Amino acid sequence: MAKYVDGFLIAIKKKNIKAYKKMAQLGCKVWMEHGALDYYECAGDEIKGTWGIPFTKLCKLKADETVIFAYVVYKSKAHRKQVNKKVHADPRMQPEQFEGKKMPFDMKRFSMGGFKVLVEAK
Repeated sequence: MAKYVDGFLIAIKKKNIKAYKKMAQLGCKVWMEHGALDYYECAGDEIKGTWGIPFTKLCKLKADETVIFAYVVYKSKAHRKQVNKKVHADPRMQPEQFEGKKMPFDMKRFSMGGFKVLVEAK
């Protein structure tokens, strides 16, 4: 069975990494409890790149920003649907939990998509 991945790119101010990490730790806990196979939240380190379009340009980053590269791994697209249904029903992930709290990134510069896994190390 081919795995499925939700992938995310998020432009974020470097000063907000600590707040984002706290939010991401909750996300990790919730997704893993509801059956995700793996969960990663990665902050840009070497993102200027010498090949292709650098993340700095692709994400239109300002000098005080970096990028979050995140992904969640599932057994399949159907499994992803089951897990995300549980995650979105979880009381810890309800909008009222975040009301009055400023998101540590601009949702207008948030990008996500679902991906079929083509190659995987065994």
